[in-house]
Amino acid sequence: MVHQGLTRRHGLLAAGSLLLGGCAATAPRPTPVPANTAEPLLAPPTPREFRAAWVATVANIDWPSRKGLSRDEQIAEIVALCERAAQLRLNALIVQVRTSCDALYASALEPWSEYLSGTQGQDPGYDPLAVWVREAHARGLELHAWFNPYRARQSSAVGELHATHLANTQPGWVKRYGKQLWLDPGEPEAAAHSLAVYRDVLSRYEVDGLHIDDYFYPYPEKDAEGREVPFPDDESHARHGEGLPRADWRRRNVDRLVQAMHALVRELRPQARLGISPFGLMRPDQRPPGIQGFSQYDQLYADVERWLAEGWLDYLVPQLYWPMAQTAQAFGPLLSRWLELNPRQRHVYAGLYTSRINATPQSWAPQEILGQVQLTRALHPEGGHVHFSMAALMQDRQGVAAQLAAGPYAQASLPPAMPWLSDRAPPAPALQREAAGWRLLPAWLQPQGPMVSWVQAPDPTGLGSVRRALLWWREQGQWRAQLVDVRQSFDWPAGADALVASLFNATGVEGARRAWHRHELDATRTP
Repeated sequence: MVHQGLTRRHGLLAAGSLLLGGCAATAPRPTPVPANTAEPLLAPPTPREFRAAWVATVANIDWPSRKGLSRDEQIAEIVALCERAAQLRLNALIVQVRTSCDALYASALEPWSEYLSGTQGQDPGYDPLAVWVREAHARGLELHAWFNPYRARQSSAVGELHATHLANTQPGWVKRYGKQLWLDPGEPEAAAHSLAVYRDVLSRYEVDGLHIDDYFYPYPEKDAEGREVPFPDDESHARHGEGLPRADWRRRNVDRLVQAMHALVRELRPQARLGISPFGLMRPDQRPPGIQGFSQYDQLYADVERWLAEGWLDYLVPQLYWPMAQTAQAFGPLLSRWLELNPRQRHVYAGLYTSRINATPQSWAPQEILGQVQLTRALHPEGGHVHFSMAALMQDRQGVAAQLAAGPYAQASLPPAMPWLSDRAPPAPALQREAAGWRLLPAWLQPQGPMVSWVQAPDPTGLGSVRRALLWWREQGQWRAQLVDVRQSFDWPAGADALVASLFNATGVEGARRAWHRHELDATRTP
C-alpha cells in the first residue's frame, strides 16, 4: 500500500447502542416473553454496507501511537479505537498484525514487532491480537487480521533484527531491495512459512477475516541514474522457474500463495473471509477508456483479475486513492470496472484515502470522501468501503468523522452477507426477561425501561455461534436500527412501543424476524 511506504497509500449502532460485558453464571432463570401474534409489524429491510477502517501498525501510523507505551497504555488505545469505530457506526476494523515478518500477537514463529516496545522480540506483557478481538467483538465490530505476505523489513525500522527473525534464521529466503528486506516469493519454503503464520492465527484467534494488501513483489526501485533496479531473484528463478518466463513465473508464485490462503481459510475457519486490497488500477488491457498509470499485473505480478475469476477471495478492496475529478485515475469508472470484472459476484469495496485530509496545502476537503461514499453507494448499493486510515477518523480531520456520522452513517448497517460461504439462516430469536441489574452497559447508554436479553439458540449453520442480532425499535411511528451482541442484555427504550428482531449467522445471513409489543412485555413482567 502507498501508506506502507509512509506516502500511501454496513454495524448498526447509533452512538452507544452496543453492549459490553457478560452475564453472571448464577443469574436467575429468565422468563420467556411470547412473540406478537396479533398485529403484523413490518420493519424496514436490513441495511447493508461494509464500513471499515484499516488500523496500520507499521511505523506506528495508527496504533500504538508510538513505540514504548506501557501495556496499559496500549490497551487503552485499543479500547479507544474500538469505541470510536462503534460510535461512528463502522462495522469492521482491519488491524495489521504482521508488518515485516514480525508479530503483533504471541507467536512462536516470528518475533514481537518493534512497533510495540521499540525493540524487536521484546514481549509487551500481553497478547495484543487477543485484546483487539475481544474489544472489537464486544462492540459488534468484525476484526480482520491484516498481514504483509512478503515484506521482511520496512524502511522506517530502526532497531536491530531479533535473532529469530527470518533474515537471521533463513537468510537464503530474504533479499535486500532498496532500503527494505523482502521474502523472495519464488522460494517455496518462504511461502510455506507465511502459510504457517496464517494457519497459526486462524487456529488460535476468533478473527473474522484474513487480509493482505498490495505488497506482493515490491514496487520498483530506481538507481541514482533513474534506471529500474531488478528484484534479485535470479537464483530462485533458475532453481524453481521450470522454464517459465520470469514475469509469468512471478505471477504464478503470487497466484499459488493467494489460492493456498483461500483454501486455508476455508479449512480452518469456514466462516471467516479472505480479503485483498490491491493497487487500484486493473491490468492495462482491462481498463476503462482514458485510465492510465502503474500496472500491478506487470510490476507487482499480481493477477487480481484472475483471483476474482477463480473465486480465491471473499472481498476485494481496490485502493482507489484518487479524487473523483482526476480523469486518468477516475474513481467512478475504476470502481465500476472492478465490479464488472467479478463473474463470481464476490464483494467489491472501495478503498478510500481518508488520510489525504490533513494539514498540508494539498489536503483533500472532507466533501471528497463524503462524495466517494455516496458514489460508491450509487454504483453498488450493498457494497461498502474501507478508510485508510483510522487515524483520520480518530482525529476528525477537518470534521470528516462528524460529517460521516451525521450524514451517510446516520443509520447503522450490517456487512453484506456472503451466501457462497453459507446460505443457511439462523433460527428466529427468543426474547427473555432477566432480573433487574443483570447487565453491563457502556458509559454512553443510560438504563431505561424493563430489561430483556437474548437466549442463544442452537446454530444450524455449522459456522460457529450466532453472535449478532438486529433490533428495530418503533418510536412514534418511526423505526430505528440497533445491533447487539446476542450474549448481552439490553434495555427497551422508553419511547419504543414495538420491537422487531432477527439473528445473523457468522457470514451475515439473516434469520426469520420476530416481533413484540411493549404492552405484551409489560403484561409478562414479574412483580
